[in-house]
Amino acid sequence: MTVTGDTPMPAAMRHEYAADLGLSEAGLAGDWHTQFARWFADAVAAAALTEPNAMVVGTADATGRPSGRTVLLKAYDPQGFVFFTNHGSRKGVEALANPYASLVFAWLPLHRQVVVAGRIEPVDRAETEAYFASRPRGSQLGAWASAQSRVIADRAALEAGYRAAAQRFADVESIPAPPHWGGLRVRPETVEFWQGRASRLHDRLRFRRTGASPGRADDGGWVVERLAP
Repeated sequence: MTVTGDTPMPAAMRHEYAADLGLSEAGLAGDWHTQFARWFADAVAAAALTEPNAMVVGTADATGRPSGRTVLLKAYDPQGFVFFTNHGSRKGVEALANPYASLVFAWLPLHRQVVVAGRIEPVDRAETEAYFASRPRGSQLGAWASAQSRVIADRAALEAGYRAAAQRFADVESIPAPPHWGGLRVRPETVEFWQGRASRLHDRLRFRRTGASPGRADDGGWVVERLAP
């Protein structure tokens, strides 16, 4: 590799994780949801994390070509993780064509990450409408104004769409959720908790769902597995 000037070299960057931090089977919660709630609370309390609910969502199209982007988690419960999007966006289209996704929560200041893989399913319309009603009005108008992931001429076209939406709903107190906009739930099949350790000997404990058929409402059983770092 050729380096010029003061260009940083990624390969030369080193950060040694603390030796006294760890994640053991004995210290793990009895289910992935409780363990995630513990770590999420720690992430929310960490001053260095401004958006602890940020997660990278990975999807793939019908041919298997992957794509990823950062979105915000809006809800989680024992059934899975929920985010909202324009169903005509790239992730929305891919979720319908190939209904599986991965999620990555990277809480780097805590030397932690959580990696989820599972099936995508739409949330019911009532849940979508309840969340949409809680959004700031500007965000509601943005959902109507933006044809997410579509090519547009320029910034002015986007702003014109926003002005048109604002005019359309000027006399409407409660803006409805667009029909093309809604929630998606990732129902986990695996949830991995990763804790950075010294010498790159990280702790990786994974909850893996067993015994449930695709599309079934129940979670089946779960096993905990330790993965090599």
